[in-house]
Parts: sequence; C-alpha cells; structure tokens
Amino acid sequence: MASSLDIERLLASRVRDIETSGIRRVWSMAQTCKDPVNLSIGQPDFQVPDELKQAAVDAILKDQNGYTQTKGLDALLAVIHHRMHDSFGWTFGENGSHDAMVTSGTAGALTLACLSVLDQGDELIIPDPYFVIYPTLARIAGATAVLCDTYPDFKMTADRVEPLITSKTKAVLLNSPANPTGVVLTQEEVDGVASLCRDRGILLITDEIYDEFVFPPAKHASPASSSEDVLVIRGYGKTYGCTGWRMGYAAGPARLIDEMAKLQQQTFVCAPSVMQHAMIGAYDIDLAPLIETFTTRRDMVTEILGDVMELVVPEGAFYAFPKVPESLSMTGAQFFERAIEHDVLLIQGDVFSKHDTHIRLSFAIANDKLERGLLAIRNIIQS
Repeated sequence: MASSLDIERLLASRVRDIETSGIRRVWSMAQTCKDPVNLSIGQPDFQVPDELKQAAVDAILKDQNGYTQTKGLDALLAVIHHRMHDSFGWTFGENGSHDAMVTSGTAGALTLACLSVLDQGDELIIPDPYFVIYPTLARIAGATAVLCDTYPDFKMTADRVEPLITSKTKAVLLNSPANPTGVVLTQEEVDGVASLCRDRGILLITDEIYDEFVFPPAKHASPASSSEDVLVIRGYGKTYGCTGWRMGYAAGPARLIDEMAKLQQQTFVCAPSVMQHAMIGAYDIDLAPLIETFTTRRDMVTEILGDVMELVVPEGAFYAFPKVPESLSMTGAQFFERAIEHDVLLIQGDVFSKHDTHIRLSFAIANDKLERGLLAIRNIIQS
C-alpha cells in the first residue's frame, strides 16, 4: 500500500539544498562500463595492516564492544596528546590549554566543528577547489561558504584569504595536503594564514587527513606549529586503508573541544569503540614503503600527462587535478563523458569547484591499471 504522506512537503530546506555527491554518482555509473579503470575513488587500494586487523579482532573477542567515553578511549587519547605535544608543544590534562577527542572520521570532526562554531548568517571561508562536503557543512549550520579562489596554483594563502574576511566571518577552513589538487602548503604559507586568523579573531580549522601522505622532498606543514588557536583535524582511514572504520580526531583549544564533545554526546555518542582499540598502536607502523609506492604512481601521472595537460604536480594525498586542454573546447563534465566512452572513470572539476575546467583523478589504484587509464586519457587528448 502506497504511503499517503507528502514527504516532499515535510523535507527540511537544508536537505533539499544538498545535491547527491558527484563522486557517488560516478560509482553508480561504473556499472555501465566494461572492465573500467576507476580513477575516481579517493580510497586507498592497499590492505589494512595486519597489526590493526588483529587489534580489532582482539578487541571484539575481549568484548570491548560497548560505548566509550564521549571524547574517546583514554589509551588512544594519550597517544593523540603525546603526538600533539611532540609536534606543537601543546599541553593537555587539567592544567593544559588544549584537549582532543576521537570522532567518527574526519567528516564527523568537521561536522561537530561547524555546528559548534557557525550560526545562521555566519561565513566560513573555504578553498576553491574544495573537498565536496565543505560547502554542505556550512549550509547545514545555517552559514554561508565563501569560496577562496586558488587557481591556478591552488595555494590558499593569507593574501587570498584576507580580502574575503567580513564582519560575518567566523572561521577559515584550510586543507593541506589537499583534496582534490594534491597541493601541499609550505610552513610559511600556513603560518601566514594562522597569523591572519589570529589577528582578526577568526578560528582556523585545518583539515589534515592526508598529513602522512607527503612525497619527498615536500614536508607536511601545520599551522598549529605557530599558533595555539587552531583546530587540527586528522584521521586514520586514508593512512591505514580503513576508511570504513570511521576513525578521526580533533585537537585544539580545550573550550572548543568541550563544546564539540557535548554535540557528539547528543549525536554520534562516541566513535566506534572497537576501532578505537585497534588504532592505539597505529602510529608505530612504518609507512615509508607505502609513501614510496604512491610517489612512483604520482611520477607516472606527471610523466604520462605532464606534456599534454596543464598540471600542478601533486606533493601529497593521492590525487591530481589537471586542466582540460583549451584546444579540446571541452568542460570538465564533457571530458568526463568522453572518458567514460573509453571505460575510464574520473571526476569532473565542478564537483569540487565553481569552475569546470579541470578533472580529478585518483592514483590510489594498481600501477598497471593506472597506466592503462592515464594512456587512455592521453589518447583522448591527442586523438
């Protein structure tokens, strides 16, 4: 029996305004391709380290399956505190100025941060290009996402942010290493944004989900190295291949973390308990072989596409964001359609931007398939 309830009338405007993720749409379109090369997915192709799998199994077998404290397991928080102290000199505990909490992925941390800081009519400055959820998070909180145009080098620097600050600006959201561009900001660049935000009384949120994915000689730089007034958001899913485990954390001024924890208590309750146990020893795992593999893949992207597409060489994460050649007279969306005809899946630029001049491709895929996909893209351009 069909429902007589008018669901459309009942839907909130915050939901009506949200479009289905362009990335998820590509996943569904993959079903129409025969043996596709999927360069669209921002998910690591490597296995979760055995140590973490075993730690998760052990936690289950020990019946450590119930709720944890809202901010997280003491043992995992101790690891996070130690890492933040070693990196930034931050102090935690009763006499500390900072605190941390474990969250349901970095998306959970970002959601809690935006809901804790943004009110109706406030503004959140985000980079353009941006990770897809950034504008939505502002909208859900009743705020407006103000785009900081970073083309053509994709650097969100203080001189680009400053003209956008108004009396309504509450926060700036920085992302380095960046999705979708792979750009890594220098210490001088992130310090400049931190100084600007501190001087203007604005919160700086730094999304550092890819902090471990940096290709030498580049180095990860955090604004928290020069400012205590920063909210650092990091996670484990991309680094250890466990994106479905939904494990992240936020660290920053204790007062802000307390308010975020209040929201977590009333929404997520706590991050997944078994996965918290599994992550206690994560930072002991050597990631050097993994970084070497992804550096090789990055080099493959630049070698095959670098002379036929305008490309900012990625220094971190596992994405490239090349520009569609103007000679093709195509938008990113049109190039996306052409790629599908060649059984290659990627993401058009306007999923991440107000511009549709670029495409995003992920090199989190086996080398042979990556090469096949890149050569197909090259052939499209040269045909």
